[in-house]
Amino acid sequence: MAKLRQKNPRTVRQAEEVRGLEHLSMDVAVNFSKGAQLSSHIHNVCAEAKEAIYTREEDVKFWLEKGVDGSMFEVLPQTSDLPDLQRCKLCADRWKPCICSYSLNIEWYPCMLKYCKTRDAGGKVSSYKCGIRSCQKGYTFDYYVPQKQLCLWDEET
Repeated sequence: MAKLRQKNPRTVRQAEEVRGLEHLSMDVAVNFSKGAQLSSHIHNVCAEAKEAIYTREEDVKFWLEKGVDGSMFEVLPQTSDLPDLQRCKLCADRWKPCICSYSLNIEWYPCMLKYCKTRDAGGKVSSYKCGIRSCQKGYTFDYYVPQKQLCLWDEET
């Protein structure tokens, strides 16, 4: 690990590669009290959000194939189920159900090894590990809330 240390750790870095925006529909709620079956970290990371832990339907299918108890999951209403369901930022009534959005952007993270090329005395090109390539990635999570009051940050966008 010592070889991976940054030369200038206080430097503000720019990502070399932008990996774009990934849009995820969090269409299933997870029961907090049974969440330890998925990860031992859920009780620490999600302690303040006991009633609002969400995941994707494809993740649920994966966990069910691994033998996880399906009773911890609850499929949430979708826009196709409720045609009047709006995005929270468009909803005027704070007590109506809506689809909330939360965006997260990871500005800089190490994503792969960087290889450089060199020529030897005979002119032959060879590559060697010369650092770590950095990337940037964005995510937008959409999920159902029973009332807009639970999604007030969506008004800011």
